[in-house]
Amino acid sequence: MIEVINIKFKNRGKCYFFAPNGLQIKSGDKVVVETAKGLELADCCVGNHEVDDEAVVQPLRPVVRLATQDDLRVAEINKKREKEAFEICRQKIQDHGLDMKLVDVECNFEGSKTTFFFTSDGRVDFRELVKDLASVFRNRIELRQIGVRDEAKMIGGIAICGRPYCCGQFLEDFQPVSTKMAKVQSLSLNPTKISGSCGRLMCCLRYEQEAYEELNKKVPKQGAFVETIDGYGTAVQVNLLRQTVKVRLDDDKDDTLHLYKANELAAVPGGRPRDGEEPPHVLHYVPEEEEAEETEDEWALPEVFPAELPAEEPPAEPEKKRSRRRRGGRGKPKAESPEKAAEPKAEVKSAKSPDKEGAKSASGRKSRGRATVKPVKVEPKPKPQPAEAKAPKSAGDAEDGNKPAKKKRRYPRRGGGKPKTGGKAE
Repeated sequence: MIEVINIKFKNRGKCYFFAPNGLQIKSGDKVVVETAKGLELADCCVGNHEVDDEAVVQPLRPVVRLATQDDLRVAEINKKREKEAFEICRQKIQDHGLDMKLVDVECNFEGSKTTFFFTSDGRVDFRELVKDLASVFRNRIELRQIGVRDEAKMIGGIAICGRPYCCGQFLEDFQPVSTKMAKVQSLSLNPTKISGSCGRLMCCLRYEQEAYEELNKKVPKQGAFVETIDGYGTAVQVNLLRQTVKVRLDDDKDDTLHLYKANELAAVPGGRPRDGEEPPHVLHYVPEEEEAEETEDEWALPEVFPAELPAEEPPAEPEKKRSRRRRGGRGKPKAESPEKAAEPKAEVKSAKSPDKEGAKSASGRKSRGRATVKPVKVEPKPKPQPAEAKAPKSAGDAEDGNKPAKKKRRYPRRGGGKPKTGGKAE
């Protein structure tokens, strides 16, 4: 966690995190902060508080000081300069005959830079304009082109709902808004009714989009072929907020509309079937009263007095499973040497003994007493005799019987596949 404060510049839109630098700052205080453009005077909208480290973009710039009377006096001088610069720049634009609309002017806190914001339908060559403005103000001049939404955010105003623009109050970024959102919310597609003062679609169309998408999943679309509790029909009118649908049934001879709730009908996949085909059964209707009764029975608890409660039994210990894995290998027994395999294994027989101290068993552990171990020898089994060696195939093998016969080559030799013959034939 890291301690920060929230800062707004000129009380517009987006908030930024700044380090309080050991100062206790309250909401509404004016502070001087360090930015990439230099020192700036800003308003604190949220005082000292802690946020996660992941929410902060490093490096976190600090607050230099709380605004003093001199800082406020400099801010008033800059405002007067901005008004004068706005009128001079507008006159210069008319003199040069440029197709651009001046929106706002900003002078930085130190007075070393003046920024002019304008809108235009295309690109504008304002190099001569910059030279004229620099000769008048004797500081750095910057002209920045913005969009119509940014223009409404800077100027501000009252929307058709009677409240100030959302972009000027709390919206941090402009999110895309499409005409599909107006269709989903069953709004009129008249551009004058769904557009804001900036001429673009209203940002508030996005606020309830997720809720309308969830409601649309529960009811069929208008004109869909549906199955109701009274039969099949066509959905004529859909009310998303009330979750009701007006249906014209196929069995009715007149054009009477029946009102149903969302759980009393279901859309038939594939639409209306062809002539002679029976529509599938897709509705699984459960009345709301039965659902409530089942819910009560499910959660109802029987009245049990303390005297009738059964005694708690201790939980049974789980049986320990013997591991099949042996030490020294992956589940395989060690191979015995041929010498140990040849030795006979002794059978152990126990006999009672009056000795109270107890004797050690054949495995090396002490017996619990009164038993002695007497080893009994067992005759070893005779070894199986090896099979007689086969006769050698060639004369060389006959001389040395210990050498095994040569194996035949798996693949033929080169040169036509005929083996080479050497020496004299017998």
